[in-house]
Amino acid sequence: MKRRPLLALALAPAAGLAQAAPDAALAARLKAQADAWDRAIVAKDRAAIEANMADDFRQIDGRGNVETHASFVAGLMSPDLVIDPYTVEDFDVRLYGDTALLSGRTRMTGRYQGQPFKSHYRYIDIYVKRGGAWKIVSVQISRIPD
Repeated sequence: MKRRPLLALALAPAAGLAQAAPDAALAARLKAQADAWDRAIVAKDRAAIEANMADDFRQIDGRGNVETHASFVAGLMSPDLVIDPYTVEDFDVRLYGDTALLSGRTRMTGRYQGQPFKSHYRYIDIYVKRGGAWKIVSVQISRIPD
């Protein structure tokens, strides 16, 4: 019985790291940054895509493959890939100090090597504040079956 109060005390500092609802201004700023990145991806604006990314960026795709900053950008820039404008559903921001978790669902369409594709997935983007700027360090997506 004495362990429960000790466990509660041990967990209390960790619980204080989470901010359940980040302030509205920061949440809006992060959403605007994520929306701008999505538009840059559709437009194949390499400079804008890379400006949002940390050098140590990683992506885990829907098949479990790991992409680096360089391979992720190269894939987006490929002339074989055309992504139609898309929207994000169920967008959410969670803030943990200088780390922000942005998540939602996306239904994406486009063409790859001239063939149409569509995908529906849930994602989590991890942003870290470094040198006063928020940069995306990691993306993970999970496909949602039709």
